[in-house]
Amino acid sequence: MSISAPHPDVLDASGWLSTARQLPSPNCDARPEGTAIELVVIHNISLPPGVFDGDAVIDLFTNRLDWDAHPYYQGIRGLKVSSHFFIRRDGTLIQFVPCALRAWHAGVSSWQARECCNDFSIGIELEGTDDQPFTEAQYQTLAPLVQLLKLAYPIRAVVGHSDIAPGRKTDPGPHFAWRRLDETIA
Repeated sequence: MSISAPHPDVLDASGWLSTARQLPSPNCDARPEGTAIELVVIHNISLPPGVFDGDAVIDLFTNRLDWDAHPYYQGIRGLKVSSHFFIRRDGTLIQFVPCALRAWHAGVSSWQARECCNDFSIGIELEGTDDQPFTEAQYQTLAPLVQLLKLAYPIRAVVGHSDIAPGRKTDPGPHFAWRRLDETIA
């Protein structure tokens, strides 16, 4: 489900977005007390890599992934991760963690000399890979989502996972249209 326009009324006090499909993940916890949400982190994910038509990402974020369903899953067996939002190739928006809570999306990370980016960020996963462009529908969902988050929280920057975990992560990858996002959220 896409957001038609940024509007503060669609985000409740705990940070659930009424226009997103809500699938709560157990992979989250409380943010440190008094920590403001200042960063949006853009990622990409597909499971197995390059496969876009399935529920494996949903199953991973909700701890229901069948580790034996694909050989790739053996390398991530037992991983407990989540993201606040996931945007499918068709633009469908799914929310796993309310914004008030800390999703487990960034891992070992640092932004402007601050460690543990999960503490002060919102994670948005785009269904995709580093090797392929993202879809028009994904940008049409992403831009208003970021605009809404900027209205609701004191967001100081929108960055890629590669920006906060250089050398460890490469997403959202070279095909992500940063200029396009910057122009639409300015």
